[in-house]
Amino acid sequence: MADRNAEHRIDQALRSRPPGLWPFLAAGYPSIGATEVILRRMGSLSIRGVELGFPFSDPIADGPVIQNAFTHALAAGTRVADIFEMVRDVRDEVAYPIVAMVSVSIVYRMGVESFVERARSAGFDGLIVPDLALEEAPQLATCAAAAGLRLSMLIAPTTPPERQARIAKLAGGFLYYVSVQGTTGQRAALPVDLSDHVQQVRAETGLPVVVGFGISTPEHVREVCGYADGAIVGSAIVKRITDALQTGADEAQVVEQVARFVDMLCV
Repeated sequence: MADRNAEHRIDQALRSRPPGLWPFLAAGYPSIGATEVILRRMGSLSIRGVELGFPFSDPIADGPVIQNAFTHALAAGTRVADIFEMVRDVRDEVAYPIVAMVSVSIVYRMGVESFVERARSAGFDGLIVPDLALEEAPQLATCAAAAGLRLSMLIAPTTPPERQARIAKLAGGFLYYVSVQGTTGQRAALPVDLSDHVQQVRAETGLPVVVGFGISTPEHVREVCGYADGAIVGSAIVKRITDALQTGADEAQVVEQVARFVDMLCV
């Protein structure tokens, strides 16, 4: 059982080490067993934490790479209960924080209190709910905080300062800064004004800022970690899985290819 007096894993990852990589994985892709093995392999790499996506049939901001991974996972029968069980199985073997990226529809379908309690019991450290309306966020924020989970909330380049302040009051752990408008996916270059925006958000909210969307290379990660508190890479990692499968790799080979790529992204 977790020590309630110990520093929270997300806070520790953000404060005790230089900014670094937060890989995203689509739970159940290519299988729930492979995801479990990848999570274990991540424990030997210099990552800061893992964002674990719950497959959903109608993702809000995910590009085609992650959408296809979710479709594959759902078709294979991946269930919410399977994800909780998998995280519970690996929790004591890895020290990094695990954050659930989940649609609010899944949370509401299970019930806010029930979902939060099951996430806490499984060993998740935080939640990211990208389609959670700000006006509906207080209930989940309160419930998550009571369970010791951090609710990281999204801020976009177009978020007005007043709304940004309201988001920051509810958020825990870190703010997820969406680097570009649109859906997730690999991009050749990051916005030229990204550094200015991130530093402004950090100064105005007082919260750590982790940047996602469009980050896909070691150079991107190094650049972002020069001014933010971390970098999330999702589509580029998921695409490595897809590419490996298309060349006929088995799951053991997929795991190794993903681990090598993630290791290359670490700063």
